[in-house]
Amino acid sequence: MAKGKRLSRRSRIRLSIRKRITGTSERPRLTVFRSNKAIYAQLIDDNEGRTLLAASVKEIEAKGNKTEQSREVGKKLAEKAIAAGISQAVFDRNGYLYHGRVKSLADGAREGGLQF
Repeated sequence: MAKGKRLSRRSRIRLSIRKRITGTSERPRLTVFRSNKAIYAQLIDDNEGRTLLAASVKEIEAKGNKTEQSREVGKKLAEKAIAAGISQAVFDRNGYLYHGRVKSLADGAREGGLQF
């Protein structure tokens, strides 16, 4: 699949997801960005338009493959969220397939105590 076609497909999927879900201060939106080298996660309050918390693979001790690192990022984000008094979130896969690193991050956040 050509790069332009793949990006436009992800954009369409991302917009259709964002039409349906929003984050509030009580239940923020957990959004994921995946690059070739790293994975990033944020808890966002869409009502105020601000990021409440963020975590990335650059914050953790990077050991194992990318899937294992993603799980650790999810755990780190959940740990920060629990400390900030946030126990629930809405998961936004940001147009990526719920598979591999994205799924691993979500599983790690659940293990850390965050509820979707």
